[in-house]
Amino acid sequence: MLRALLCMCCFFLLAACSKPQFQGTDIGGGALGGEFTLSDHTGKTRSLADFKDKVVVIFFGYTHCPDVCPTTMIELKNAMQQLGSKADQVQVLFVSVDPERDTKEVLKQYVPVFDSRFLGLSGTAAQLAEVAGRYKIIYQKQMSSSGDYTVDHSAGSYLLDKNGKPRVMVSYGAGASVFVHDLTLLLNE
Repeated sequence: MLRALLCMCCFFLLAACSKPQFQGTDIGGGALGGEFTLSDHTGKTRSLADFKDKVVVIFFGYTHCPDVCPTTMIELKNAMQQLGSKADQVQVLFVSVDPERDTKEVLKQYVPVFDSRFLGLSGTAAQLAEVAGRYKIIYQKQMSSSGDYTVDHSAGSYLLDKNGKPRVMVSYGAGASVFVHDLTLLLNE
Protein backbone atom coordinates (compact mmCIF):
# COMPACT_ATOMS: atom_id res chain seq x y z
CA MET A 1 0.00 0.00 0.00
CA LEU A 2 2.78 2.42 0.97
CA ARG A 3 4.70 1.49 -2.16
CA ALA A 4 1.65 2.24 -4.36
CA LEU A 5 1.15 5.56 -2.60
CA LEU A 6 4.81 6.51 -3.14
CA CYS A 7 4.59 5.55 -6.82
CA MET A 8 1.48 7.71 -7.27
CA CYS A 9 3.19 10.66 -5.57
CA CYS A 10 6.23 10.30 -7.85
CA PHE A 11 3.97 10.12 -10.89
CA PHE A 12 2.16 13.33 -9.95
CA LEU A 13 5.42 15.12 -9.16
CA LEU A 14 6.87 14.13 -12.53
CA ALA A 15 3.69 15.16 -14.30
CA ALA A 16 3.76 18.55 -12.58
CA CYS A 17 7.37 19.10 -13.68
CA SER A 18 6.91 18.03 -17.29
CA LYS A 19 6.95 20.52 -20.11
CA PRO A 20 3.72 21.39 -21.90
CA GLN A 21 3.02 19.43 -25.07
CA PHE A 22 2.81 22.14 -27.70
CA GLN A 23 1.50 21.32 -31.16
CA GLY A 24 3.84 23.94 -32.63
CA THR A 25 7.61 23.70 -32.25
CA ASP A 26 8.84 24.19 -28.69
CA ILE A 27 11.56 26.86 -28.85
CA GLY A 28 11.73 27.54 -25.11
CA GLY A 29 15.39 26.64 -24.87
CA GLY A 30 16.53 28.84 -27.74
CA ALA A 31 18.22 32.22 -27.79
CA LEU A 32 15.50 34.02 -29.74
CA GLY A 33 13.71 37.24 -28.94
CA GLY A 34 14.37 40.16 -26.70
CA GLU A 35 13.03 43.62 -26.04
CA PHE A 36 12.31 45.92 -28.98
CA THR A 37 10.61 49.23 -29.70
CA LEU A 38 8.58 49.97 -32.85
CA SER A 39 5.65 52.21 -33.76
CA ASP A 40 2.14 50.80 -33.99
CA HIS A 41 -0.46 51.63 -36.62
CA THR A 42 -1.88 54.41 -34.43
CA GLY A 43 1.51 56.10 -34.17
CA LYS A 44 2.14 55.01 -30.59
CA THR A 45 5.60 53.74 -29.65
CA ARG A 46 5.36 50.17 -28.41
CA SER A 47 7.82 47.89 -26.71
CA LEU A 48 7.49 44.24 -25.86
CA ALA A 49 7.35 45.22 -22.18
CA ASP A 50 4.00 46.94 -22.87
CA PHE A 51 2.45 43.49 -23.13
CA LYS A 52 3.83 41.91 -19.97
CA ASP A 53 1.28 39.55 -18.42
CA LYS A 54 -0.20 38.82 -21.86
CA VAL A 55 0.67 36.00 -24.20
CA VAL A 56 2.05 37.61 -27.36
CA VAL A 57 1.92 36.34 -30.95
CA ILE A 58 4.49 37.90 -33.27
CA PHE A 59 4.09 37.45 -37.00
CA PHE A 60 6.44 39.08 -39.51
CA GLY A 61 4.83 39.92 -42.84
CA TYR A 62 3.67 42.70 -45.13
CA THR A 63 0.34 44.07 -46.27
CA HIS A 64 0.85 43.43 -50.01
CA CYS A 65 1.55 39.74 -49.38
CA PRO A 66 -0.65 37.65 -51.70
CA ASP A 67 -1.02 34.50 -49.63
CA VAL A 68 1.02 33.72 -46.49
CA CYS A 69 0.16 36.88 -44.55
CA PRO A 70 -3.59 37.03 -45.06
CA THR A 71 -3.86 33.27 -44.46
CA THR A 72 -1.96 33.55 -41.17
CA MET A 73 -3.93 36.62 -40.09
CA ILE A 74 -7.21 34.76 -40.77
CA GLU A 75 -5.95 31.79 -38.73
CA LEU A 76 -5.12 34.16 -35.88
CA LYS A 77 -8.50 35.86 -36.17
CA ASN A 78 -10.23 32.47 -35.99
CA ALA A 79 -8.07 31.43 -33.03
CA MET A 80 -9.02 34.60 -31.14
CA GLN A 81 -12.69 33.91 -31.79
CA GLN A 82 -12.31 30.35 -30.51
CA LEU A 83 -10.51 31.54 -27.38
CA GLY A 84 -13.54 33.64 -26.44
CA SER A 85 -12.94 35.90 -23.43
CA LYS A 86 -9.42 34.44 -22.99
CA ALA A 87 -8.45 36.26 -26.21
CA ASP A 88 -8.28 39.49 -24.21
CA GLN A 89 -5.16 38.06 -22.57
CA VAL A 90 -3.45 37.64 -25.97
CA GLN A 91 -1.77 40.36 -28.04
CA VAL A 92 -1.14 39.74 -31.74
CA LEU A 93 1.65 41.84 -33.25
CA PHE A 94 1.99 42.02 -37.04
CA VAL A 95 5.54 43.28 -37.68
CA SER A 96 5.98 44.64 -41.20
CA VAL A 97 9.04 43.65 -43.20
CA ASP A 98 8.10 46.23 -45.86
CA PRO A 99 8.52 49.65 -44.21
CA GLU A 100 8.67 51.29 -47.63
CA ARG A 101 4.99 50.58 -48.37
CA ASP A 102 3.60 49.65 -44.95
CA THR A 103 3.09 53.12 -43.57
CA LYS A 104 1.09 53.77 -40.44
CA GLU A 105 -1.96 54.53 -42.62
CA VAL A 106 -1.62 51.32 -44.63
CA LEU A 107 -1.18 49.20 -41.48
CA LYS A 108 -4.20 50.95 -39.93
CA GLN A 109 -6.30 49.90 -42.96
CA TYR A 110 -5.02 46.31 -42.97
CA VAL A 111 -4.33 44.92 -39.49
CA PRO A 112 -7.52 45.80 -37.54
CA VAL A 113 -9.68 44.30 -40.31
CA PHE A 114 -8.72 40.88 -38.95
CA ASP A 115 -9.27 41.80 -35.28
CA SER A 116 -9.48 45.25 -33.70
CA ARG A 117 -7.11 44.12 -30.93
CA PHE A 118 -4.30 43.27 -33.36
CA LEU A 119 -1.50 45.80 -33.71
CA GLY A 120 0.56 46.49 -36.81
CA LEU A 121 4.14 47.48 -36.03
CA SER A 122 6.75 49.14 -38.20
CA GLY A 123 9.88 51.22 -37.96
CA THR A 124 12.92 52.15 -39.93
CA ALA A 125 14.63 49.57 -42.10
CA ALA A 126 17.41 49.34 -39.50
CA GLN A 127 14.97 48.86 -36.60
CA LEU A 128 13.09 46.14 -38.46
CA ALA A 129 16.31 44.37 -39.43
CA GLU A 130 17.36 44.33 -35.78
CA VAL A 131 14.02 42.93 -34.55
CA ALA A 132 13.86 40.38 -37.37
CA GLY A 133 17.41 39.30 -36.56
CA ARG A 134 16.44 38.63 -32.95
CA TYR A 135 13.81 36.18 -34.21
CA LYS A 136 15.98 34.73 -37.01
CA ILE A 137 13.53 36.06 -39.62
CA ILE A 138 14.81 36.21 -43.17
CA TYR A 139 13.22 38.61 -45.65
CA GLN A 140 14.25 39.96 -49.02
CA LYS A 141 12.66 42.21 -51.62
CA GLN A 142 12.09 40.51 -54.99
CA MET A 143 11.72 42.93 -57.93
CA SER A 144 9.45 42.04 -60.85
CA SER A 145 9.91 43.08 -64.48
CA SER A 146 7.09 45.62 -64.02
CA GLY A 147 9.07 47.46 -61.34
CA ASP A 148 6.80 46.25 -58.53
CA TYR A 149 8.06 43.92 -55.85
CA THR A 150 7.14 41.22 -53.38
CA VAL A 151 8.96 40.37 -50.17
CA ASP A 152 10.04 36.82 -49.56
CA HIS A 153 9.98 36.20 -45.80
CA SER A 154 10.00 33.56 -43.09
CA ALA A 155 6.43 32.49 -42.47
CA GLY A 156 6.24 31.20 -38.89
CA SER A 157 4.53 32.87 -35.94
CA TYR A 158 6.13 33.14 -32.52
CA LEU A 159 4.21 32.69 -29.29
CA LEU A 160 5.72 34.41 -26.26
CA ASP A 161 4.73 33.64 -22.69
CA LYS A 162 3.48 36.24 -20.23
CA ASN A 163 7.08 37.20 -19.44
CA GLY A 164 7.95 37.89 -23.08
CA LYS A 165 9.97 34.71 -23.53
CA PRO A 166 9.61 32.97 -26.94
CA ARG A 167 8.17 29.51 -26.32
CA VAL A 168 6.55 28.22 -29.51
CA MET A 169 6.95 28.65 -33.26
CA VAL A 170 3.81 27.84 -35.24
CA SER A 171 4.52 26.99 -38.87
CA TYR A 172 2.64 28.56 -41.74
CA GLY A 173 -0.62 26.79 -42.51
CA ALA A 174 -0.81 24.94 -39.18
CA GLY A 175 -4.37 26.18 -38.68
CA ALA A 176 -6.28 28.04 -35.99
CA SER A 177 -6.61 24.92 -33.83
CA VAL A 178 -2.83 24.78 -33.28
CA PHE A 179 -2.81 28.42 -32.21
CA VAL A 180 -5.76 27.80 -29.86
CA HIS A 181 -4.13 24.75 -28.30
CA ASP A 182 -0.75 26.35 -27.71
CA LEU A 183 -2.10 29.74 -26.66
CA THR A 184 -4.34 27.99 -24.13
CA LEU A 185 -1.35 26.16 -22.64
CA LEU A 186 0.57 29.43 -22.32
CA LEU A 187 -2.46 31.26 -20.87
CA ASN A 188 -2.85 28.58 -18.22
CA GLU A 189 0.76 28.75 -17.01
